[in-house]
Amino acid sequence: MFNQHAPALKREGAPHDSAAAEVVRRSRYPSRLSMYSSAPDLEVSIEEFETFALDRLQVLRAIEDAQLRGRGEDDVRRRVGEALEKHLPMQSNRARAAARQVIGQRRKDHVSHFILRLAFSRTEELRGWFLRQESALLRHRFREADTAERAELLAAAKLQARHLAADARDAQLGETASAFYGAQEAVYEVDFERVPDLVARAQVVVRGGHAYVAASDVAALLVNEFRDALARSLAVCARALPQLGEDERLLPVLQSLTNQSARAEYQSTGAAGAVTADSVDALAAMFPPCMQHLHAQLLREHHLRHGGRMQLGLFLKGAGLRLPDALVYWRRAFSNMTDDQFQKGYAYNVRHNYGAEGRRVDYAPYSCHRIITSNPPGPGDHHGCPFRHFSADRLRTALHSTRLPDADVREISDLARAGHCQVACTRHLEARLAQRRQQQPDQPPSDAAHVPSIASPNQYLDLLLTDGRGTRSKTERTATGTDAILAGPKPQNAQPQPYSYA
Repeated sequence: MFNQHAPALKREGAPHDSAAAEVVRRSRYPSRLSMYSSAPDLEVSIEEFETFALDRLQVLRAIEDAQLRGRGEDDVRRRVGEALEKHLPMQSNRARAAARQVIGQRRKDHVSHFILRLAFSRTEELRGWFLRQESALLRHRFREADTAERAELLAAAKLQARHLAADARDAQLGETASAFYGAQEAVYEVDFERVPDLVARAQVVVRGGHAYVAASDVAALLVNEFRDALARSLAVCARALPQLGEDERLLPVLQSLTNQSARAEYQSTGAAGAVTADSVDALAAMFPPCMQHLHAQLLREHHLRHGGRMQLGLFLKGAGLRLPDALVYWRRAFSNMTDDQFQKGYAYNVRHNYGAEGRRVDYAPYSCHRIITSNPPGPGDHHGCPFRHFSADRLRTALHSTRLPDADVREISDLARAGHCQVACTRHLEARLAQRRQQQPDQPPSDAAHVPSIASPNQYLDLLLTDGRGTRSKTERTATGTDAILAGPKPQNAQPQPYSYA
């Protein structure tokens, strides 16, 4: 572990000297930085259990989103900081706050970590996601902490590392290697396998199987140690998880949390107002790419297979198309068949989606997660996500057809190729909003340079209709032409350009 004779890090001011600060220091949560090495031994209510976990999940989502969409390190730090302040704030020991409040914040942080640790141990994919986001969270908090808090965490972590002051470093590494570091900079000697990130970036000197980590880079060593310990703990949790199979209170909550890691179910704001059978085709200009593709194929072929009908039909339902209008719209769309064929083969399915048949379940529109991960399209199918299921060439062609700038097309295509489908869709929406602002310079300024990450096609529609805000008044809809779009005539002889999944 760290050499006990190593010089202590300089404190940036003493903790706030008060009775409240002393109570915090003597509590089970003396610091706001933690390696989460011991599970909490306390009782929490079911309400706290779910609320704590959901708030932490919001933070982990924001970290993932910031790393993918942040424009530079400062922007990433700002985004993560804002998410923490909103969902998981923690004050330092120096803050002038009641001890109960500070301890409560740290209790929530500690408990929520272990809840999600249990929930995300179910599969290798979930464990990997949780490891990445929790490691990034620790890195952010360590970077934002003062030196006193950092020193306390490093001491608590008991890292297996040998401290070398500048003179000892020079004697061991020689003048050439020592010139790699600052003149008076201490280093820590560790096995090189423990700092793969620093080795890969050539930020350490490696000699005889050891890496010499500069004191300024010790965060990487700490995070790697945390990641390794957390990976082992997740494996233990995975083996213990089947024992919870009979707990009817806990297991559904854990399963719900992992489902929500890919975004919670979106509730439409009704930005489109009342959608009718006559207004769908005009409104299609505002659809997200997946629904524009389905709509184009429906106009072209006058038919969609079951997967496409479900995806588009529930989207239209969520947008505001009521059952009577839905029956009229789908009957018109399936114009190559008789009324009897439509009633026997397709009308039941439309009514079923609205809860008017069968078990009378009121089905929700598909989320992006469901579209991306389940029931991939086969030959002759048109459902799915363009950013996941289109070929690279076809996606670029589709993006160019919307007249987006080449730089946006490249960025969106790169995100899709890397598997960040929802981020690619979000960037597509941002590019369309920017394009609209350029075409309408007389409109009031918009703050929609960045929109919330897309979790549902209906969210995309609402945001596009509202300049990135999600909701607006009847007056705003009329002023910006949304009502005119909805009331517009059905296009005649439309010739949509189909996209291919090949």
